[in-house]
Amino acid sequence: MKSKTKVALAIAAAFGLGGAVVEGLHAQAKAKPAVYAVTEIEVKNMDAYMKEYAPKAQALIKKSGGRLVAASSSPASIEGKAPAPRVAIQLWKDMDQYKAYRNSAELKEVRKIGDKYAQFRTFAVEARE
Repeated sequence: MKSKTKVALAIAAAFGLGGAVVEGLHAQAKAKPAVYAVTEIEVKNMDAYMKEYAPKAQALIKKSGGRLVAASSSPASIEGKAPAPRVAIQLWKDMDQYKAYRNSAELKEVRKIGDKYAQFRTFAVEARE
């Protein structure tokens, strides 16, 4: 093979590889951010809440792809008004996954139990990467 042909093939291969790398970087840049769901919970009956609701809710979070990263029945107020007596934080891959969980028929059924024993205030925050 002539040296001009070798050089031309090497340049073409380099452009192809460079294009693939750029596409990969673009795909990473377009990745959706993770989501933290924060729930303040006013529990009316802690015993029933912990026995009848919490295990089912936690299992459904895990089954749906989320992860309970923190839960406390005594959150510390650092600044401003203290949150509800119980706070839970969940981590989700992205907002689409979290919305699918929130709109699922399974959650609606589990929340029928939870709503008997507590009031919930939930908000979601996208992570900054």
